Amino acid sequence: MTRRAGNTRGGPSLELRYASGFRAASGLPHPRMARRAEPHHTTPAARVTISVVSHGHGHYVRQILLDLEKAAARIDKVIVTRNVPEADVLSGLALSFPLEFIDNAQPRGFGANHNAAFRHCGSPWFLVLNPDVRIGPEAIATLLDEAAPTSGVVAPRVMEPGKAAPEPHRGHLTPFEIMGRWVRRDNDRAQPQWVAGMFMLFRSAAYGRVGGFDEKFFMYVEDADICARLRLAGWDVTVNEAVRILHDAQRASDHHWQHLAWHWASLLRWWASSPFWRLVFARGPSAPLPVSGQPATASQSARRE
Repeated sequence: MTRRAGNTRGGPSLELRYASGFRAASGLPHPRMARRAEPHHTTPAARVTISVVSHGHGHYVRQILLDLEKAAARIDKVIVTRNVPEADVLSGLALSFPLEFIDNAQPRGFGANHNAAFRHCGSPWFLVLNPDVRIGPEAIATLLDEAAPTSGVVAPRVMEPGKAAPEPHRGHLTPFEIMGRWVRRDNDRAQPQWVAGMFMLFRSAAYGRVGGFDEKFFMYVEDADICARLRLAGWDVTVNEAVRILHDAQRASDHHWQHLAWHWASLLRWWASSPFWRLVFARGPSAPLPVSGQPATASQSARRE
């Protein structure tokens, strides 16, 4: 990994201890640094490590970094993975946060790239972010500050150019759910069962506990799979209805046979997977999620320990 330094910030280090080689911040100060609370003491604002993967889309990366600069106060670092060789279009950017790079010798899948970035995460939150989205200056702070204690992953509503309504909430990813998208365009749900990979704000403890993305998937369905495993582990998958981002969706599988083949291969793997069937039999594919902010049940709490 190469590092391009931004302004560094002081502060207590976080203890990072997770199994399976993953690291996640505990969110608690080191015992030696504990102090008696003062009358006007406030809890430090949560910070986030951001992972962005470029497939030769440096111009998109440059634009998202400029968007992130407006939210720099809550950013611990940004890690840019260059999955294929590309020209450096980021030189000359003046950023207030540390910027690090991972340059792959061979292209890797969506999950493998973000798992590799997570190994460098030292903050209590980890954001998986596509370079082809646009976000407002308060989006990240609002999602961090309003996240429920039960939320394992949080997302905004997603808008696309030329559309007045946000993308519908996603149901359990079955063949019938996919066909329903083609037949009915107004199939929004009160709560999602999974959120799409262009913007996934993970609690680092939850991401580390489930082992991150399943790298057996390549480019597609990793997002549905990790959301299923988070739910089965007792975490909520939640959307903040007040926060919106703009996604310039490319949908490569609609135009390129190789991407279409990868998409269908991932779907077939998903439909044969344990998390898919455990959700079908445990709760049913149409069962609603717990509402964000509700207390966890005893069984949910036990699974998180």
